[in-house]
Amino acid sequence: MVIDTHIHPALFAPICQDAEQFRRRCDQMNYHKMKPSDLDLLKKQYALAGMVRAVLLPEDCSAETGVPAISNDDIALLVAQDPGFYIGMASVDPRRPDAEEELDRAFSKLGLAGLAVNTARLQIYPNDPRLLRLYDICRERRKPIFFHAGLCLERNALAKYAHPMEFEEIALRYPELNLCLTHFGWPWVQETAALLLKYPNLYANTALMNFDGPYQLFEKVFRQDMGRYWLDHNLAGQVMFGSDSPRIRPVRSKRGLDSIELLPETREAIYWRNAARFFSLEGLC
Repeated sequence: MVIDTHIHPALFAPICQDAEQFRRRCDQMNYHKMKPSDLDLLKKQYALAGMVRAVLLPEDCSAETGVPAISNDDIALLVAQDPGFYIGMASVDPRRPDAEEELDRAFSKLGLAGLAVNTARLQIYPNDPRLLRLYDICRERRKPIFFHAGLCLERNALAKYAHPMEFEEIALRYPELNLCLTHFGWPWVQETAALLLKYPNLYANTALMNFDGPYQLFEKVFRQDMGRYWLDHNLAGQVMFGSDSPRIRPVRSKRGLDSIELLPETREAIYWRNAARFFSLEGLC
């Protein structure tokens, strides 16, 4: 059983009906030579990885681009296709004058499960006052937050705004919120691991798509960049599976992680138990 905590639905056919908007989205998010995918085909691909839930991530940089690349309404539309399978996150450009109102709408009207923030793409630091107001809404509503951490492959994105250590102040300031540093903060893997060790409310996911394939990459990250037993002995309860689809198919990502020797209970925690706890999924926790 697998919960994939990191899927960008940029190519999901129901939100790709407008050809010009689809072109702009692919340009903004650096997806090239890709075509829209039918949901039934995607579900068959997900079944190969044993997926039972999928977390969909939007992106809103509309203060710069005019419209979100993937809007909260897009996410709500997709979740409605299969609410027992999809978990939808919200995204709000904090530079928008109506940012707080839009986040409140995403939670209260659209029923989205948490907030996704990409400070590299926004080119602002995580402790920016405009973002703190959004975090406060998450605290009031007990909604978790996903942060893009580390290198971002999108255009106009600067990694200095998403260095893992930039999120330490947020982990300290909001101890009651579940926070996730995506991509394991790559290339700052050891810094991410250090933060997980210190802050029990902090998680990371395995959405890594950088060099080589998943077999080589997971071996490098979890056996060379980190000590051999760090996952089993120290971080087993704070790492969640994430594929970073569509850059890599979930089944390939899972097979790569399958190739790493782990205790059975650690593997189970990474594949679904930690995400179930992160999102307070009734019946799975």
